[in-house]
Amino acid sequence: MLFNSLTFLVFLAAVLALHRLPLAWRTKKLNLLLASYLFYAAWNPPFIVLLWISTVTDWLVGRRLAREARPRRRRLLLLVSLGVNLGLLGYFKYAGFVLDNFVWLVNRLGVDYHPAAPDIILPLGISFYTFQTLSYTISIYRGDLRPARHFLDFALFVTFFPQLVAGPIVRAGDFITQLAAPKQADGRQLGWGMALLGLGLFEKVVLSDRLQAPIADRVFAMPALAGRIDAWIGTLAFTGQIFFDFAGYSVCAIGVALCLGFELPWNFRCPYAARGFSDFWRRWHITLSSWLRDYLYISLGGNRRGSLRTYANLALTMLLGGLWHGASWNFVIWGGLHGVYLIAERLLRGLVGEARIFQGRGFVVAAGLLTFLVVSVTWVFFRAEDLAGATALLGAMVGGGPGHRLHSDQVWTVLSILGLTLVAQGALRDRDLEALFLGLPLWLRGPILAFPILCLIFVDGDDRAFIYFQF
Repeated sequence: MLFNSLTFLVFLAAVLALHRLPLAWRTKKLNLLLASYLFYAAWNPPFIVLLWISTVTDWLVGRRLAREARPRRRRLLLLVSLGVNLGLLGYFKYAGFVLDNFVWLVNRLGVDYHPAAPDIILPLGISFYTFQTLSYTISIYRGDLRPARHFLDFALFVTFFPQLVAGPIVRAGDFITQLAAPKQADGRQLGWGMALLGLGLFEKVVLSDRLQAPIADRVFAMPALAGRIDAWIGTLAFTGQIFFDFAGYSVCAIGVALCLGFELPWNFRCPYAARGFSDFWRRWHITLSSWLRDYLYISLGGNRRGSLRTYANLALTMLLGGLWHGASWNFVIWGGLHGVYLIAERLLRGLVGEARIFQGRGFVVAAGLLTFLVVSVTWVFFRAEDLAGATALLGAMVGGGPGHRLHSDQVWTVLSILGLTLVAQGALRDRDLEALFLGLPLWLRGPILAFPILCLIFVDGDDRAFIYFQF
């Protein structure tokens, strides 16, 4: 069930109406859990079983961990949680990737081996809810969290439909505590939640799908034929497409949850206004980057074991973060490049320190533009169908011919949207969107709220799924 569908709007209206009835809080939580299963089952009902396996496993492991004091037994319990969750993720997401690379290797060694391709369907959102439920058992193992008191609360934490399939990745301590007392949106929450839902759909349907996705698709479909202008505009189009697609989903999820009275963490904070790569990862997919920092990077030792170990931990974290996005060497390279950027930035800061030149306005602008440019170029590996396509497009960006197949209006559309995006994110990078909106005069708020709704009504969309559904 897609946020950008009439079916979801009908579903949401029914859920909101049911949630506002004078029912017991336990009944309302049960209704939300059943609605979440229905939301997920609309895609492929049998895969609900995988949700149940993760839910029951980590509920039982969490309760046992809280009672177990022996270190060896605690480690064994944690391994059960890791084994079940990462085992399911590994089989459904990476089995084909591992087999393909094994076949390639043995063929290079002279063994003629060509097995049947595995017929495995990737369950929707498995990467997201796996990380989410793992944070629960790992936090209990570390002593940072007490287990949930009620199975219903934990099950709803795992499956809460607004963020189930594409985040934000919510921590148990942040969500389960919200279930202790009855939740129902007040007027401010309902109004702002609906506004965020409209904004997120506008980002997805209009700015991503309608204006930029067709241009990116055209260029990345035949990268070997792209001229220099094609290659750059196609890359910049995807830079805009993926931000408005994924940020749009997160804004929708936050808005829908707020309409029900729940607070979800903000997932994007003007990432294209970042001044450096560490700043970028503090602003892009915040809930994933913080998860990787807290549960992977710190577990590896973080920056506590010397410079070389720190750089190795950064590199491994980003490589695995890239692989989390998809079973392809392109994603590994994408993550690895970001690891290289973070290491280079760390080395530069160590050499230069906080020199005054790095605090000047000129440097801030230059650092922001350079960060945006490098991030945009790196998106080529994320979007290209394979490594050959990525290298072909990068080659066209550097040495392609002057000719191009894109129309001039497509070129100006991409440049205009990204130009406005950079200006807007630069102005909003350290500001709260809701506080800024409420600070506007009343006569201006109405047109601002009406504009995205009117665009959604009158602009034809392409009925595309969200990009991060494939992860």
